[in-house]
Amino acid sequence: MIIPALDLIDGKVVRLHQGDYCQQRDYGHDPLSSFQQYEQQGAKLLHLVDLTGAKEPSDRQIPLLGKLLSAVSIPVQVGGGIRTEEDIKALLDAGARRVVIGSSAIKQPALVTQWFQHYGSETIVLALDVRIDDTGMKQVAINGWQENSAVTLEQVIEQYLPFGLKHVLCTDISRDGTLNGPNIELYREIYQRYPQIAFQASGGIGTLNDIASLPTSGVTGAIIGRALLDGKFTLTEAIQCWQSA
Repeated sequence: MIIPALDLIDGKVVRLHQGDYCQQRDYGHDPLSSFQQYEQQGAKLLHLVDLTGAKEPSDRQIPLLGKLLSAVSIPVQVGGGIRTEEDIKALLDAGARRVVIGSSAIKQPALVTQWFQHYGSETIVLALDVRIDDTGMKQVAINGWQENSAVTLEQVIEQYLPFGLKHVLCTDISRDGTLNGPNIELYREIYQRYPQIAFQASGGIGTLNDIASLPTSGVTGAIIGRALLDGKFTLTEAIQCWQSA
């Protein structure tokens, strides 16, 4: 499945380079028309990141998010600095189908475990962004990639499996925003180890060939942001490429 992604700051569609707010590109796209076009072109799931809310939760763009989510009939997963149950409730009330949890899964595991138990595994996506060292250790980064945690990708997955973990969005940080291709080896390895998890690949997708290489790795979906915004290919082309891979 191809999952088109939009990142929003103050209502504008942007991209950050390697998660750096100081390296921001404003695309000038209307997020509402972008979402509607993605739905018309065949998207079955959309990905939305509230970067304003990620930086300052009190500034979360709930009215805008509600407007965007009500404008499409397909499910949308939403992330960006989810730290409290109030954050989850606000997004679900606004119409989000799934909520994407990042750093909180590492820093507040007891709380996130409660969310799994209360909201169910279909409602929560864990976003695990990794830096892979020379030994192959997949260290999970937190706080907008500003620091490395003390845990690995495998340790986090093992921690939440007993509570029904189903959806994992995995990003190789070194590939994000580069259009240099996804880390196929990473996805193949983690899928073989955890075939019960629906992995979403993120980071590096820049060509249709990149997309064609992903289904055989075992991932169930691919998040595509910059390549679509930059016009490297159309969503229709991407979906056809995925389906024929």
